[in-house]
Amino acid sequence: MLERAGLPPGYVNLVVGSGATVGEWLATHAGVQLVTFTGSPPVGARIKAQSGLKRVILELGNNSGNLVHAEPNTPKAAPLLAARAFGAAGQSCIAVQRIYVQESIWEPFLAALQAATAQLKVGNPLDPETDVGPLITEAEAARVAAWIDEAVAGGARVLTGGRRHGSVVEPTLLTDVTPTMKVVCREVFGPVATVMPYRTLDEGLRLMNDTEYGLQAGVFTQSLEVAWRAAREIRAGGVIINDTSAYRADLMPYGGVGLSGMGREGPRYAIEEMTDIRMVVFNLAQS
Repeated sequence: MLERAGLPPGYVNLVVGSGATVGEWLATHAGVQLVTFTGSPPVGARIKAQSGLKRVILELGNNSGNLVHAEPNTPKAAPLLAARAFGAAGQSCIAVQRIYVQESIWEPFLAALQAATAQLKVGNPLDPETDVGPLITEAEAARVAAWIDEAVAGGARVLTGGRRHGSVVEPTLLTDVTPTMKVVCREVFGPVATVMPYRTLDEGLRLMNDTEYGLQAGVFTQSLEVAWRAAREIRAGGVIINDTSAYRADLMPYGGVGLSGMGREGPRYAIEEMTDIRMVVFNLAQS
């Protein structure tokens, strides 16, 4: 199709194979100058180790933090967070996963978030009315359910959802979680979000940064001072003010730090990543 659209033959080539064999061939082949990969941190680390002096762009996921500070427009923030935590069944690298809410608005915000989650329709993704569909496989749904059960066994409390039906996991909100629970410290990649209170902005920003990932983060606030401080101090490739971590426009520089990877996507930024700067000097001095 690309060639029919006018792209010269050979500009795009597909090499298809199963398992890691073909990927390792490409990562180590002398004719390949750059490798870009989207997936898990362990695979990204393996590609980086095997690629030698090739340039590597890695987009490896996140456990996206979202901060709701003091005086947000709660009716707007809660539905946005619910929609972006559970849309696509949470199967997005920047899906809302960790939600931190300042104590002064904890009770009303929690009620609004639970109400917004309860309004989501779970069902067939071919139905335009569906908000939350199945996970990619039943095995993945079972893994997500096991993480929920593990968190509950460790003291977490289920606010909504928590049950699995085949490959479908109900939109699940958890609270009373701890930083070492998988649903907090690892990427769930499923319809699960944790919600936790904090007191001061210092504490909130510390919790946001209590992660090995750093792809995108969301901050809800009506204070420019808070917004700029969050932008300076949150360690992530993108900080979205008054929207969720899941906001993305294709023209943005998109990428992260830490276990979220390296390099940036987005047309201009991807071209820069894939371009070698060449300096040419003309010495026109007359002898």
